[in-house]
Amino acid sequence: MKKLIIASIFLFGLNSINAQKSIPLYQGKAPGSENWTYSEKEMDSDLFKTHLVYNVAAPAIEIYEAPKAKANGTVIVIAPGGGFQSLSINKEGRDLAKILQEKGITAVVLKYRLLETKTGDPAREMMENIKDRKAFDAKTAPIKVMAGEDIKTAISYIRTHAKELNINTEKLGVIGFSAGASVILESVLHSKDASTLPNFAASIYGGPSEEILNTEIPNTTLPLFICAASDDQLKLAPKSVLLYSKWLQAGQPVELHIYEKGGHGFGMAKQNLPVDKWSDIYLNWLKFHKFL
Repeated sequence: MKKLIIASIFLFGLNSINAQKSIPLYQGKAPGSENWTYSEKEMDSDLFKTHLVYNVAAPAIEIYEAPKAKANGTVIVIAPGGGFQSLSINKEGRDLAKILQEKGITAVVLKYRLLETKTGDPAREMMENIKDRKAFDAKTAPIKVMAGEDIKTAISYIRTHAKELNINTEKLGVIGFSAGASVILESVLHSKDASTLPNFAASIYGGPSEEILNTEIPNTTLPLFICAASDDQLKLAPKSVLLYSKWLQAGQPVELHIYEKGGHGFGMAKQNLPVDKWSDIYLNWLKFHKFL
């Protein structure tokens, strides 16, 4: 994997965000997308009812450092979802990061590379694109590989800078939502060395491909937390069951939670349903495995 030295660290001045640092993952253009000319944008989507980041061509990480008095050494990289067209940056990223930060865990929100949005409305453009699912999957296939390189580069950076980030290199986890679940599984299943392999992982309403489901799991013990809803509009809940079965058959630690209702993309939203408490269950799981 191509690794580039981080050029610099920029301090955030946004009152609405508790991230101390925003760090570009590559110096110059990201490898494999050197010809991309679009630039990152944000919007509030009325369709998805959430804040979105889109047109990410320069991957970066937002670091939410745990307060030193609470820090326990654990760090978790969060990959928001959005069908590789956008990132649900708050509901599936920053909102969870702030909760983890308060619990003494350093959280890192990953902004990985995405398809170009040409209409200015990534949510509607994606919904239009997935009407031809085969064509859309073909278009996103190379993006998934690039996003996989982005999360592995992020993991490598975090481990290299463990001392200044006040984290334990053996307590590094990943969690991904929807498309982000496929991104984190790229680090779990396609890391060529230990420097980019996480120690634990979580897949939240993911839809792992056949290729992922057929890929051999690393021999290293790697606990996996899985969560989804039966009424997922994209009908992805069975994929979570298949992922659970894959881990179980490999003799790996795995925990599965399927809620009756919650839909796709529930993230950190509140719907007055039992699924609203999924993050509490996740925190209990982290505590059980001594990461919290």
